[in-house]
Amino acid sequence: MDIFDVIEATWPAARHIRRGDWKIRDGQGGGKRVSSAELVGEDPDKSTIPDAEAAMAELGQTALFMIRPEQSELDAQLASLGYDIIDPVNIYCAPVQDIATQRPPKVMMFSVWPRLAIQDEIWRKAGIGPERLAVMDRASGPKTTILGRFNDQPAATAFIAAKGDTAMLHALEVLPHQRQQGVGVQLMRHAAFWAQDNGIKMLSVVCVKTNTGANRLYSSLGMTLISSYHYRIKKG
Repeated sequence: MDIFDVIEATWPAARHIRRGDWKIRDGQGGGKRVSSAELVGEDPDKSTIPDAEAAMAELGQTALFMIRPEQSELDAQLASLGYDIIDPVNIYCAPVQDIATQRPPKVMMFSVWPRLAIQDEIWRKAGIGPERLAVMDRASGPKTTILGRFNDQPAATAFIAAKGDTAMLHALEVLPHQRQQGVGVQLMRHAAFWAQDNGIKMLSVVCVKTNTGANRLYSSLGMTLISSYHYRIKKG
C-alpha cells in the first residue's frame, strides 16, 4: 500500500480537480493536507505551474504545493518562483503487533463514533475546528475516534481511519495539563488494538518535523520513519 494513498483516503479532501498533470485538492478550509496541489504526472516545466495556481485561485485557496521526496526538480522550480518551504512532515509506520502489546486500562481509552462534544472541545482548544472535523466525517473506510481519560477527567482525543491493511492516526491531541503522564503512549496502544481488531496490519502517523514531542512519542514506540513531504507557499 502506497502510504500517500493512505493519507489521501484517511484524511480526504472534499473533492479533487485535475488540471493537466496536477491534482488540485478542494479542502473547504480543512488545512494544508486537503488544500494543496500535487503533481501526479512527470516533472513539468515552469509553464504548467500557473495552471495549478489558477485552479487554486478559482477555489479561493492560497497557492500551496505538496512535494514528495522524489520531486526535487519540481521543488527547485517552485523555489525559483519564490515559494518557501512550510511544514515539513515525517511519516512513521509500524506493524500493529509491535505496538499492541498491552491493552490500556478499560477506564482510560475508548473507541467512539460518532465523536463526542468533549472531543470536539479538546480539538477546538488545539485549533482543530469544524472544517477539520468535516474531514473526519468524509473518510469512508473503517474509522473511529479515541477518547482518552486520565485522573478521572478527559485527557486526549484522536482520529483513526484505514485503507486496505494500513491505518493512519490523525489529530492526536493531549490536553496540556494531562501531558507527560503516558497518555499519548496509551492512546497509541489503543489505536493499535483497534487496528488489529479490524484486521489491519500496519499503523501509521504523520507529524510535522517541528513537533518534537510527537516525533519523540512515535520513535519511542518503535515506529519507523518511512517517508516525508513538505509544502511550498509563496512569500507574502
